[in-house]
Amino acid sequence: MDVSRIRALRGPNLWSRHTAVEAIVSCEPAERSLVHLPGFESRLRALFPAIGPVPVGAQRADVSLAHVLEAATLALQAQSGCPVTFSRTSVTVEEGTYQVVVEYTEEDVGRLALRHAEALVRAALTGGEFDVAAAIAELRELDEDVRLGPSTGSIVNAALARGIPIRRLTQGSLVQLGWGSRQRRIQAAEVDTTSAVSESIAQDKDLTKKLLHAAGVPVPIGRPAATPDEAWAVAEEISLPVVLKPQDGNQGKGVTVNITDRAQLDRAFAAAAEIGEVLVEKYLPGSDFRLLVVGDRLVAAARRDPPHVIGDGEHTVRELVEIVNADPRRGTGHATSLTKIRFDDIAIARLALQDLLPESVPEKGRRVILRNNANLSTGGTATDVTDDVHPEVAARAVGAAQMVGLHVCGVDVVCESVLRPLEEQDGGIVEVNAAPGLRMHLSPSYGKGRAVGEAVIDSMYAPGDDGRIPVVAVTGTNGKTTTARLITHLFASSGLRVGMTNTDGVYVNGRQIDSGDCSGPRSARNVLMHPDVDAAVFETARGGVLREGLGFDRCQVAVVTNIGAGDHLGLNYITTVEDLAVLKRVIVQNVAATGYAVLNAADPIVAGMAAVCPGQVIFFAADRQHPVMATHRAQGRRCVYVEGDHLVAAEGARRELLPLREIPITRGGLIGFQVENVMAAVAAGWGAGLDWDSIRRALSSFASDSDNAPGRFNVMDYRGATVIADYGHNPDAMRALVSAVDALPAQRRSVVISGAGDRRDQDIREQTQILGAAFDDVILYQDACQRGRADGEVVALLREGLQGAARTKQVDEIRGEFVAIDLALERLQPGDLCLILVDQVEEALAYLARRIRGAAAGG
Repeated sequence: MDVSRIRALRGPNLWSRHTAVEAIVSCEPAERSLVHLPGFESRLRALFPAIGPVPVGAQRADVSLAHVLEAATLALQAQSGCPVTFSRTSVTVEEGTYQVVVEYTEEDVGRLALRHAEALVRAALTGGEFDVAAAIAELRELDEDVRLGPSTGSIVNAALARGIPIRRLTQGSLVQLGWGSRQRRIQAAEVDTTSAVSESIAQDKDLTKKLLHAAGVPVPIGRPAATPDEAWAVAEEISLPVVLKPQDGNQGKGVTVNITDRAQLDRAFAAAAEIGEVLVEKYLPGSDFRLLVVGDRLVAAARRDPPHVIGDGEHTVRELVEIVNADPRRGTGHATSLTKIRFDDIAIARLALQDLLPESVPEKGRRVILRNNANLSTGGTATDVTDDVHPEVAARAVGAAQMVGLHVCGVDVVCESVLRPLEEQDGGIVEVNAAPGLRMHLSPSYGKGRAVGEAVIDSMYAPGDDGRIPVVAVTGTNGKTTTARLITHLFASSGLRVGMTNTDGVYVNGRQIDSGDCSGPRSARNVLMHPDVDAAVFETARGGVLREGLGFDRCQVAVVTNIGAGDHLGLNYITTVEDLAVLKRVIVQNVAATGYAVLNAADPIVAGMAAVCPGQVIFFAADRQHPVMATHRAQGRRCVYVEGDHLVAAEGARRELLPLREIPITRGGLIGFQVENVMAAVAAGWGAGLDWDSIRRALSSFASDSDNAPGRFNVMDYRGATVIADYGHNPDAMRALVSAVDALPAQRRSVVISGAGDRRDQDIREQTQILGAAFDDVILYQDACQRGRADGEVVALLREGLQGAARTKQVDEIRGEFVAIDLALERLQPGDLCLILVDQVEEALAYLARRIRGAAAGG
C-alpha cells in the first residue's frame, strides 16, 4: 500500500461540503480485497477495537486496504473527540488506485490521523505493534493546541449559526467574520471596534481605577509602589488588610489578597514584581464576581471561588488535589470547563498560612484554599449568578466598561453579594478586562451556561445581517473569463466596488492586485478578505476545486457556461465529460437557498445540473423554443433568450428587452458566443438583484477590447485588415471562433495557432481539423511552454489535424509566438482577416498594440 498526494480540501469540494483530507492510495493486487488477507481484520480489531464497521459479507471482496485506511482515519479522529462523520473511498480509472477522503475539523489533526491510520494498517498487515492509546492521546493534544479556545469558539459558533461566514486568519484566535466590506474581526473575545487606547487603559490598573472613580464607580483605594518599603507605607496608610497585584497583569498571575503583615507583604511584592509594576490596594472583604458586559448591557455574571479542596479526614491535601484533578471536566488548558488545580510553590505557601503541609490530613469538612485568587486558569470554580445581579450593580459594571471604552468587558467585582448595590456593602470594582475569558459563563462549574457568544455576535451584526456580500461563481469550458469580466462590469456600473478573480489575475475596484492564473480558491479567499470589496465575481477553474475545494462556503449566483470535451480531460482522474460535469457542478451544489444557478439550457449536461441546485434556476439559450427553455418559461420561471434583434429576460408575463445593437460586445448579435456570454452575465446580474437600468447601462459600455477582456475576441485594425486576438485553446472554442469569424466579411482568412501540451492528442488535432475548414492560411507555432511534451510534438499533432483540410492552402511552421505574429501581419492585405490564437496573453497583446501603433504611424 502506497499513500501519496495528500491534499487538504479546505472548502466545499467534489466529495462533500465538509473540509476533508484526500489521499491517493495504491494497493497491490493482494491488498485490493480482504478476502486475500486472512487474519488481517482480526489483527486490526485487536490493535484498534473502536475502528467501527469495515464492510463484510457480500461486499467483503470489494473492501481494500484503502477502505480500511479510510475507516481508521475517521475512527481515530472520532475517538480523539473530533466531531467527524463523513468519509469515502472511490475507485479510480487506474487499476488498484483509490481516492480516500476523510472529513476533518482541524487540518493538522486530519493529516496526523491519516499518518497514524497508515501505521495501524501496516502493523495489522505484518503483525506488528501499534499503540492506539498513544496515538489518540497525541491527536487529542494536537486538537486542543490548534482548535479555537472556548471564548473565540463560542463567538465563531454563534456566527455560523447566524449564517455568517468565518475565516481563521492565524493559528491563534484572530478570526474574520463576514466578507469584504461587511467583514468584522475578533481576537479571542475582543472585537475590532475596541481601540488600542482602551485596551491600554484596561491594562493599567491604576489608571483604570482613577477613571472609574471619576465616573462615580466604587473602587478600592490604593496606588502603585516601587519598593517593598513603599508598599508597606501605602498599606499602613490605607489600613490592612491589602491586596498586591501587578499593575498590568492578567489571569490572576502575581496577585496576593488579604495581606495582614509585613512578611506576607514582602513575599507578595516579590511575586508581583516578577510580572510588572506593583499596585497596592485596600482589601475588600467578600466574594469575587466576574460580570460580563457586551455593548451596553450585562449578559452574564459568575461568582468565582479560589481553587480548594474539602477535607475528608482520610486523605492528605496532595491526595485530595489529585482526586479533584481526576474530574474529567478538568484539563490542562482552556478547552475544558475546568482547569486542573496547580499544586506548586504558590499552593504550598498558601497551605502554610493555614498551618498545613502537603502531607497534612485536614479534618472532614474543612475548606483548604490553595491560591489567593479565584481565576479559572489556576483551578478555580465558577457559579452562575446572572439572574441574581441587582440592577444597580449591573449599571455600575456597564458604566465601568463604557468609561474605559471596552465593547466586550469582564468586570471584576468584590462584594458580599450581587443582590444589593455595591455602595451599601462597601463593595467595589477591582479590575476590568479587555479580552475576558468566556469559559466560566459558557460552562460554569455550577448553574446554567449563558449564550455569551450569541450576545457578542448580536452586538456586532444587526438582526438578519449575515455579513455576506454578493458572490458570483463562474465556471465552464469556454466563455467563463469574458462572462466573469462582464458580470464584474455590471456590478461596478451599479456603484459597487467589485473584487474579481480569473485566469488573468485578481482585480479590486478596477485595479489589478495580482497577476497570473488566479482562478483558484486562494485568490477567492484573498478577495473576500479585502475590506474594499462590496461584491465578488470568481472564475472557478477545475484545478483549484480539485486541489483545495472552493474558496467560499456558498455563493449567491453560480454560472455554468458550457461543458466541453477539450477541458483538460485525462488529468487527475477526470477522464470523461460526465466526470468534468460532476466537478464543475460543485458551484451549483453550493448556491445559497435564496440564490440562483445560471445554466446553459442548450447544453444538456449543464441543464441537468438544475437538479442539484439548492436555490432557483435561470436558464439561458438563444432559442426560446428549446424544450428546456419552453418548460421553464411555462412554469413562470426566469429565462434569458434571443428574440429577433433583442435579448429577452422573461419571468412569467414580465419581459425585459435588451436591444443587441446596443451591446457592442455582440457586434449587433453577429458574434454568437458573445451573445451567449452576455445572456449568462445578464442572468447573473438579475439573480444578484441588480436593477435593469444599471444592467442596460453596463452592457452598452462594455467592449471586447484588450482592456476589458484581454485575449477574448479582441478586434483590431491593421492597415485595412481585421486582426482578432483570442485565447481559445480547445475544440469547442475553435467552433465558436469559426462561427464568429464567418459572420465577418473578409477576402482571405488566416489563423495563427499553437496548442497546449497538457491536452489529449485528439483534442490538439481536433482544433486544426476545425480551423482547416475555415481558413486559407495556417501558421503553426511552438509556444513558450510545452507542458511536458517533447520539442515539436504539439506542432506535429496540429499539422496532423490539417491533413485533408477542405480549405487551407498554405501551412507554415514557426518557432516562437512573436515571429509567427510578424509573419501573419506581413502577409495581410486590406480586406483580409487574421485570427491570432495567443499563448502569452499580456505579452502578445502588448506586442500587437505596438505593431498596430507603428503601422498607424507609417512605421
